Amino acid sequence: MILVTGATGNVGRELVRALDAKGARIRVLVRDPARAAALPARIERAVGDLGEPATLAPAFAGVERLFLLTPGLGTVHTAHAVAAARAAGVRHLVHLSSANVLGDPVPAMGRWHREREEAVRGSGIPYTVLRPGGFMTNALEWADTVRTGGYVLDPVGPGRLAPIDPADIADVAALVLTGDGHRGEHHALTGGEALTVAEQVALLAAATGRPIEVRPAATPAEAVRARFPAGAPAALAEAVTEAFALLRADTTGFRTDTVARLLGRPPRTFADWCARHADAFR
Repeated sequence: MILVTGATGNVGRELVRALDAKGARIRVLVRDPARAAALPARIERAVGDLGEPATLAPAFAGVERLFLLTPGLGTVHTAHAVAAARAAGVRHLVHLSSANVLGDPVPAMGRWHREREEAVRGSGIPYTVLRPGGFMTNALEWADTVRTGGYVLDPVGPGRLAPIDPADIADVAALVLTGDGHRGEHHALTGGEALTVAEQVALLAAATGRPIEVRPAATPAEAVRARFPAGAPAALAEAVTEAFALLRADTTGFRTDTVARLLGRPPRTFADWCARHADAFR
């Protein structure tokens, strides 16, 4: 039995699909069963909340392998999940972390993930850590301004990023969860193309068939507001501002060949992703 947390998110949905295609026994942990309504009926549902440890024992019962994704800030959810996994006798924990832990010095975003990794490594459970870079789905944050104003706000200028399709992260996770290797390993995952925001926008414009303007962000605060229109906690806003500054300075773009090496095929391209999601920007 494989328990998937974050099963209704960008990576989790794709992971359930990939595991189901492999014929795996899957259980998903959800706070709201309605959000899992689109999953096939054969996928088990367990209602629980990583923020409420008393709800976790039934969800973890009989689980042999765990995919652990804990969004947001802090380490409390990770600690609760690790404790429940240890109590249930989980034999392999695959943890979704971030390539930000590889920074030198480690930025704020990476420090949160590093603390979660330390909790996983200290659990005594055999583990594998996946460290993806920026997700292609982050481009969905541009959808509102593209639809209403025909533009994208660019906070990083010449900086380059090799965004990864969450479907590729899921395929790697499915490989690791259903195999017998990779214990104690840390896999840094990126896409195969290091692109500026302007280059990403050009690919998006081609996929949607409409012109899209690229506007430089006037200030870091403007860039944060564009990403979080409803506002962001101060710590998160500061971390995002720092991340934008680091991205602007990286004119090469961090890339690895891990996806191709593990899956035996190239990573999906940003053009592929845009073609599949073009309707979100129309």
